[in-house]
Amino acid sequence: MDKNDALAAFGALGQSTRLDVFRLLIKAGQVGMSAGHIGDALGVRQNTMSANLAILVRSGLIRSERHGRSIRYFADMDGMRGLLAFLMEDCCGGCPDLCQPVIDEIACSSPRTAPTPADLTTC
Repeated sequence: MDKNDALAAFGALGQSTRLDVFRLLIKAGQVGMSAGHIGDALGVRQNTMSANLAILVRSGLIRSERHGRSIRYFADMDGMRGLLAFLMEDCCGGCPDLCQPVIDEIACSSPRTAPTPADLTTC
């Protein structure tokens, strides 16, 4: 990821609804979610959600897949990995042990079962 890509990603995440969408899709994992379910979970109207999803897709942070008549959205893990790598590329002045607490904090502590769509809409 280069600087311009990182700026686009940060610009996309710099709005509250889009940040909420991205975090929800990270939580959804490989199950993903339809635009309607995302909108319902966040209380966002369809046209507003469509615009926000388009911005996140263009930023490379989420991707979409057509399944019949519906479209499911997923966090783009390559995009997220690229953004994190961009941030940490020159981290810690060559002392990787200084970065380890950050890596430990963001890493999943244990394998989890992928959530179902119903798991994602309960609060």
